[in-house]
Amino acid sequence: MKKLSLALLLTLAGLPCWTHAQEISLTLMSYNIYHGEKAYEKGHKNIEEIAQLIKDIDPDFVALQEVDSMTQRTASIYEKPIDLVKELAGRTGMHGFFAKAIDFSNGGYGEGLLSKHPAKTRKIDLPIPEGGEGRAMALATFTMENGEQITFGATHLCHQFDINRIAQTKAIVEYSQNINGAVVVAGDLNFKPTDNPYPIMEKDFTDAAAAFGNPKPTIPYDNPSSRIDYVWLSKNANWEVKEVKVVPVDFSDHMPVVVKVVLKD
Repeated sequence: MKKLSLALLLTLAGLPCWTHAQEISLTLMSYNIYHGEKAYEKGHKNIEEIAQLIKDIDPDFVALQEVDSMTQRTASIYEKPIDLVKELAGRTGMHGFFAKAIDFSNGGYGEGLLSKHPAKTRKIDLPIPEGGEGRAMALATFTMENGEQITFGATHLCHQFDINRIAQTKAIVEYSQNINGAVVVAGDLNFKPTDNPYPIMEKDFTDAAAAFGNPKPTIPYDNPSSRIDYVWLSKNANWEVKEVKVVPVDFSDHMPVVVKVVLKD
C-alpha cells in the first residue's frame, strides 16, 4: 500500500495544508448579513442563500456583522427566535461563535465568526467614549500542526461617531500587538480609506484589497459607492494576496468580501 503524503492527509482531514516551504493558503470572508433579513425584501429570510454562498466559497474563516441571537426580530422573520450564527454553522458544517455586543429585542445583537477549523474563541468589548451602541470583536485562534498560530478577528465598528471608530480602531491595533502569530481583522468598519481610522489600522495592518489593487465598493448593493468592509492582514507576518473580490449578491445591503491569501513562513 502506498503511503499518503502529509499534504494529502491534511487535506482529507479538512485542515489547511502547509507545503515544504511552510506556506498556507487561506480563504477569508467578511459579510454584513443584515440581521437575517433580505435588505431589499422586508420580512423575507436570507439565511439559506447566505449559507449556500458560504458553502460555495468554502472559506477558512468568516466574519459576520449585524448578527441577531434569539431576538424577537428574528422571530418576526423566521416564526421563532433563532441564533443566526448557530444556524449558519449548522448549515455550512463550520464552527460558530457569537460575540454579543448589546442586549437587543429580548435577545442579543453583535458579531459572528465561523471557522472551518476548531479554534479557541473569545470576545473583547470595544470602547464607546462618545456613547451610543456597544461594539465587540470576536476572535478565533487556530494552532497549526507545526505550532504556528493564526488569529482571525471579526468586528463591526460604530456607525454613529468618528470618535468611537478611532478609539475602537486603536483598541484593536493595541490588542493585536499582544497576540502571537499572524492576525487577520475583518468586518464592516464603517469608515472609508479617506477617513481618520484608516491610517491607524495601516500602521500595523495591510488592507488586502488595496494591496491587491483596484479595490471595489462594498455598499450598497443597489448602487455601490462606498468601501467600508475590509480584510486586514497583520504586518508581522509574510502574506501574499492572491485574490480579492466583492461578490455581487443582494441578500443584504452590503456585499461580501472574499480574500484568498498565502501565509508564508
